[in-house]
Amino acid sequence: MSTASADFHGKVALVTGAGSGIGRACAEALAANGAAVVATELPDRLDAAETTVADIERAGGEALALGLDVRDVAEIGRCVHEAATWRGRLDALVNNAGVAVRRSAFELTEADWDAVLDVNLRGVFFVAQAVGRVLRDQQPQGGAIVNISSIMGLVGSTERAAYGASKGGVVNLTRMLAVEWAPHGIRVNAVCPTFVDTPLTRPMFEARPEYHAEVLGKTPLGRLATVDEVAAAVLYLAGPSSSMTTGHALTVDGGWTAQ
Repeated sequence: MSTASADFHGKVALVTGAGSGIGRACAEALAANGAAVVATELPDRLDAAETTVADIERAGGEALALGLDVRDVAEIGRCVHEAATWRGRLDALVNNAGVAVRRSAFELTEADWDAVLDVNLRGVFFVAQAVGRVLRDQQPQGGAIVNISSIMGLVGSTERAAYGASKGGVVNLTRMLAVEWAPHGIRVNAVCPTFVDTPLTRPMFEARPEYHAEVLGKTPLGRLATVDEVAAAVLYLAGPSSSMTTGHALTVDGGWTAQ
C-alpha cells in the first residue's frame, strides 16, 4: 500500500477496475488516506473488488464493491448513481479500467480494435461524463478526475497500435474535459505509467526475458514501476495538493519519455 500522504477524510472516491493491479493499489491508497471508496470491477470479477473492499475494511477503512462493465453506458449510469447515493456525493474518480491487445498492426483485427477502444477510450469518456455530471450538480460543486493513460499514449512502440491510440486519446480527452469542466470546479488529469510490475505483466516478462531486458534498457532508472508509485501520483492529482493542476499528463516512467 502506498505511503504517500494526502487528506481525503470526508471524501468519496470511485475507482474502476479496482480488483487488481493499479486499480486496487489506488483504492487502498485512497482509503488509507481517509476516503470512502467505491471499488468497481466487471460483474463476473466482482469477487476481486470484494477482496479489495475486505482488505480496506480490515485496515479500518470504508468501501463498497459494485459491478461495472464500462462498455455499457446504461450500466455506467446505474453504477455512478449508486456510488453517489452511498455517501451522498462523489469527490474523485480514478478512471482505471483498461485492456490491451498485443498484435502487429498488419494483423490487428476490427474486433481487436473495438475491444481495446471500447474500454480504454469510449469507457473512460462515458464514466467521466457520468461522474462529471454528479460533480457539476452536487453542492458544493466540483471534484477531481484522474484518467489512467500510459506512456504508450505519448510515444511510439510496436505491436500496440490499438492500445497506443486509445491511451493517446485518453491524454487529449483529459485536456478537453479539463478545459470544458474547469468552470464547474472539476479538475481532470491523467497519469501515464511505464510498464508496471503487476500479476498481468509478470507472466509476459517471464515468457519473454529479452523483452524485459529491452524495457529496462529504455528506462533510465532501470526498473519497472510499482503499483504504489502509480497510486502515489493518483493521490497527488486527486487531492488538494494539486488544486491548481488540471489538463496535465503526469508520467511515472523512470525517465522513458525524457529521452
